[in-house]
Amino acid sequence: MNYGFVIDNRSCIGCHACSVACKSENQVPIGVNRTWVKYTETGEYPDTNRHFQVTRCNHCENPPCVAICPVTAMHQQENGIVGFDADLCIGCKACLQACPYDAIYIDPDSGTAAKCHYCEHRVAVGMEPACVVVCPTHSIIAGDLDDPESEIAQVKAREETLVRKPEQQTTPNVFYVQGEQVNLDPTLTSRQPAGMMWADVVPIHDDSSPIQWDTVTQAEHMVQVAYNAQHKIPWHWQVPAYMVTKGVGAGLWMLLGVAAVMGTLGSHTLVCAGLVGILATGLTTALLVGDLEHPERFLRILTRPQWRSWLTRGSFILVGFALITSIWWGVEAGMGSAPGQTILGGITILLAIGTAIYTAFLFAQAEGRDLWQGRLLAPHLLVQAVLAGAAAWLVIAPFDASLELGLPITTIFGAVLALDLLLCFLDICLLPHPTKEGSIAARDIWAGRYRHHFWGGGVMLGHVVPAILVLIGGQAAGVAGLCALIGLYCYEHAYVYAPQDIPNS
Repeated sequence: MNYGFVIDNRSCIGCHACSVACKSENQVPIGVNRTWVKYTETGEYPDTNRHFQVTRCNHCENPPCVAICPVTAMHQQENGIVGFDADLCIGCKACLQACPYDAIYIDPDSGTAAKCHYCEHRVAVGMEPACVVVCPTHSIIAGDLDDPESEIAQVKAREETLVRKPEQQTTPNVFYVQGEQVNLDPTLTSRQPAGMMWADVVPIHDDSSPIQWDTVTQAEHMVQVAYNAQHKIPWHWQVPAYMVTKGVGAGLWMLLGVAAVMGTLGSHTLVCAGLVGILATGLTTALLVGDLEHPERFLRILTRPQWRSWLTRGSFILVGFALITSIWWGVEAGMGSAPGQTILGGITILLAIGTAIYTAFLFAQAEGRDLWQGRLLAPHLLVQAVLAGAAAWLVIAPFDASLELGLPITTIFGAVLALDLLLCFLDICLLPHPTKEGSIAARDIWAGRYRHHFWGGGVMLGHVVPAILVLIGGQAAGVAGLCALIGLYCYEHAYVYAPQDIPNS
């Protein structure tokens, strides 16, 4: 059994009856949608056409929202329906990032993720979804795709159908008869001139450059979105801030671990610098928990983990890292010298590396944000952690002249500064991006709305200025470290926000 929908665009009249019925049946609040009708107009006056598309969760056979959910709130049933459990949801919003279709939203009343669940309460008693019943032209056909005798299977076998974003390999179970590419592919209208007829979202680009449709450039007003909904930015400043504080904590303890393995780490240095690393890790946890819609449910990640999710795996890595560093620091502070420093140093290095790079695998599960799928992200985050740790050391070292790692910190800082700048350019400007969404997001970073964060913050303040200050030496090194940390936040701000600006519906 595999439930799905066929939407016949030949008969859809864009009446919104399906949207109204869905809201009424499922008590969907104003401002969010489980199903909505997207309007797009094409042509030039007077030869214009309006295209309607019923838009909703695709109940994918390979749903990325289920894989990324840390607490099994998103789940796939045996009949193919992708449902959700609001009582389990912690409001991490990872499923919103994973969905390539903008189908999931945070319910403003409950603070939990919600979407079309195929009216599973109706299906369980042999009824059809509310949208199917209310459609006046029978444009929405629901049923078991695996049953050859069902109407939906027969229509799908008889008619040529299209799905949204097949390249995502989610295997959607919502099929469109005579689907229009200008509706199916949101990138075709993402650079339209400002001004929809009436809508609760606005175009995301300020420029009015011609629309690119594959290899054909269309005139400005040949494609215009008349109505669309749902697209929002789920993750805000807390996420780029968390990436900086996580880098500081992981990077500092990585350096301390290396010094311990080399036998050059003094007790006083570990207690002073280690405290900064512990505070940074604690702030990282506070940012993560504070960004949840239900922070009081945070422990569910640990008590009922969904192990495919890198949000779960990362949480356990972060907990393990915080635990081992806190124990080491506590023993060192209490006894003056912890036994087995070499072993502790080696374990800390491994956990610090895991803490630094697990976000790359979490971002890779966020399949709705194509820029985050880059292969360089894991090594880039490792380099950023070493950079953040060395920068933090340069900031705190002038306050205590007795701090000594036995490592050439200035040299390390300069080397990773150059390497990080190279990786920034490779990831954003130089290497090609395999999808249009990734290319648009990258262009927005280096030449669009986030160019000031990238060039002014990330490149100049985060790399060029620190390199000059390190060459000057002396007290300027501390300022160099501070500039590098601020520049890192600017870069992460652009990197986190730009892909979220690209609509998926």
